[in-house]
Order: sequence, then C-alpha cells, then structure tokens
Amino acid sequence: MTLLVIDWSSVGIKVLQFILSFSILVVLHELGHFLPARWFKCRVEKFYLFFNPWFSIFKKKIGDTEYGLGWVPFGGYVKISGMIDESMDKEQMAQPAQPWEFRSKPAWQRLIIMLGGVTVNVLLAFAIFIMILWTWGDRYIPVSDLKYGLFADTLGRKIGLKDGDNIIAVAGKPVIRTNRIGSEIIMNEAKSITILRDGKQMDLPVPTGFISQLSKNRLDHFVSIQYPQIIDSLTPYVKILSGPPIQKGDTLIAIDGRFVKYYWDIYKDTSFAYVTRKDNETMSFKRGNDTVTVVLARTEKHSTGIGYRDPEKILGVVQINYTLLQAIPAGISKAITTLRDYIRNLRLLFTSKEVKVQDNLGSVVSIASVFPPVWDWESFWSLTAIFSILLAFMSVLPIPALDGGHALFTLYEMISGRKPSDKFMEYSQMVGMVLLFGLMAYAMGLDIFRIFHWGK
Repeated sequence: MTLLVIDWSSVGIKVLQFILSFSILVVLHELGHFLPARWFKCRVEKFYLFFNPWFSIFKKKIGDTEYGLGWVPFGGYVKISGMIDESMDKEQMAQPAQPWEFRSKPAWQRLIIMLGGVTVNVLLAFAIFIMILWTWGDRYIPVSDLKYGLFADTLGRKIGLKDGDNIIAVAGKPVIRTNRIGSEIIMNEAKSITILRDGKQMDLPVPTGFISQLSKNRLDHFVSIQYPQIIDSLTPYVKILSGPPIQKGDTLIAIDGRFVKYYWDIYKDTSFAYVTRKDNETMSFKRGNDTVTVVLARTEKHSTGIGYRDPEKILGVVQINYTLLQAIPAGISKAITTLRDYIRNLRLLFTSKEVKVQDNLGSVVSIASVFPPVWDWESFWSLTAIFSILLAFMSVLPIPALDGGHALFTLYEMISGRKPSDKFMEYSQMVGMVLLFGLMAYAMGLDIFRIFHWGK
C-alpha cells in the first residue's frame, strides 16, 4: 500500500535533480584527480561517471584515456596507471614501474593528485555558495516575526508545546532563524527550550527520548509556522457552484462548517481527511466585516484552483543582498559553517545516547529525497554546494580506499622516508573497499526498510 500512495511525478523530479547534482559533483571530483595526474605526466587509462562492471552505457577512447558512462550510479573514477585503486589491477602492479605511472612519481606529486578531488569539491562549494548569495541573497523568516506563533505537531505537543507558542531560545541561546529551531535542539542536545506563550516567557524541559525521536523523524512532526489562509490568486480552474464571487484578500475561516483559523488547522483535524475525496466543498471566507460562503468544485487533482498567500508575504522576511565582493567572504563563511554543523552532527553519532546511526544513515535514496518535489534552482544549487563540502570531508577521512587513506600513506612516506609495500597497499585497499561497500549496503537496507514502513 505504501508504494501506491507515493506521488511518482514528484519522485521523478527529485531523482532528476539528484542525478544532475551527483553527476556534477562526481565529474568535477574526478577531474580534480585527472588534471594534476596529466600535469605530472601520468597516464590516465579511464575517466568514468558511475561504475561500469561488465559493460558501459557509453565509452570513447581519446588518446590514452577511455571516457565513459557506467550504469551503477554510486560514484565515478579515474584509473591512473601504476596506482593501487578500486580496479585492483595486480597484473599491472607486478610489472616494473614505468615513467608514466603514478608509482614512479615523487611523493609530493602523488599527494597533490590524491587530494585533487577534495580540493575541487571545496572550491566548488565555495563558488556555488558565493554565486547563490550574489544571485539570490540570504532570506529567512525571523523568529521575532512569528506573530501567529507556531503550530505544535505531535512531537511538539509531547513536550508541552501549544499552538501559538513561539520558541525563542534553545538551551539558553536565542534562536534567530525559524528553520534552525529543530537542528539547534539536536546539535546542542538541549535540556530545555524557552518559549513565549500569551506574552509570557517560560522554559519547557526537553524529556529523555525526544531528541532521539526528532532525529529519527528528520525534524518532521515537531513545529511549523502558523499563518492564515489568505487568497493570493485565482486560477482559471476555480469553479463556483453556488454563492458570490470570491476575491484576492479573502481569508479562509471554514471548510464544510469546520473552523479554520490557520493553515495547519486543515490537517491537524482528521475529520478533514475526507475532503480530498469529495467533488466539491463549502468554504467560508472573511472579507472585512462580512462572511462569504461558496460551494467550490474540486479538480481531478483535488484542487479548488485557489492560490494562497505565501507565509513570507504575510509574516515578513529578512532579505540580505550581496554584491559580488561581499558574497565572496560570506559564501566561504557559509561553506565553513555548513561543514562545522555536519561535523557537530557526526560527533553526536559517537557521543550521544539519543542520536543513533540507524536513524541518520542513508544511501542515495535518502540523498535524493531531500531535493524539493518541484524544480527550484536555488534549492538545487544550495543542496549541491552542501553535498560538495560534505563529499570533500568524507573523501579526506583517513580510511583505506578513500582519498584520505591514500594521502595518509603518502604523508607517512614523506615523513619517514619509507614507502609502504605494494602488498600492504593492496590489502589496505581491499579492507577499505569491504568496509565502504558494507556501509553502503547497510545504508541502502535502512532506506528500503524506511520505504516499506513509511506511514506505519
């Protein structure tokens, strides 16, 4: 039943965004290895987007390099002659070293080649964040402007929140941005939150187990912004079966006799669940001191054709614009902040009793799911920049089979003057690959489990 209720058109848009973003990151990461390898006169045998066991979707040889597209979308690779990598080409390594091979180059050149992908990912994140701030600026709804307060969802109500409350501080630290409330509770492992209720400030304790559930839910079912449903536009699909015309500026106050004050009132009352199955519904709107009641037909997609005002227009938004010169330091700072927050979250996996690996680990399925269900270039580039800086961090970890593992062995060689044997490097590569593929399989298994238990 779970698969039947999925909006597959939205899934398709998410997948397309993921593939494009992932392809950009992988190609540029591998280009970071490819270019210095060529500069140092190494022979690059293959340059692939995605892996190609048994066959390739596309391949073309230009010079010494075969360029291709694989069919397993878990990454990509460049095969550099004389390097122990995922290809595990033992036959080549058994031959005498050639001048064009990776293993023949000085350690400092090999180190640059190994760290080239990480370097490109960091620079790419900087560049994207800079361009985002220069093009769109920085925009957010401040906590201080939530004049209707927050809607307390199931998790929020469990800790004593009520509709209309406003969370103004987490663990004693003021919260400025509305969209940071949930993540700040997790990252600070907050024991209390400070709320504003009916003009009075009070502290609510965060009970044991709440952070675990919030983390498991990926911040869902906690709190959301409350705002009235004010008509902003009327599409050609609006069909009034009875009653006077409706117009922009009217505020929704009831559906089929059920009171509606804010957006989330429509969804928190289970009696509204039947609405999407009806062919029409009676809606009441407030217009000045008058009440307008109409019967509206619903379209095949269960829409009335009414467009409601965006919460940013109702509550106000802080918009910070940047010149290109201002965007450069701001973009770099945003990339560093993103990485710092990621490391803080990663640390919790090892130090927190509530933030668990199985609730936060995910495969490409989880990554694709964070893209919006409609194509939004600002969101697309923001997520691509975030994934780029995270890919750089993950790649530089000192784990065999990752760039960081190869770099660590090269640094050991430069410091000690002793080069690890090819046999040691082969075994290290195999161990690293087993660990990585095991982790990928585990993450994929978790995502499959979540799909079939979605909504249960």
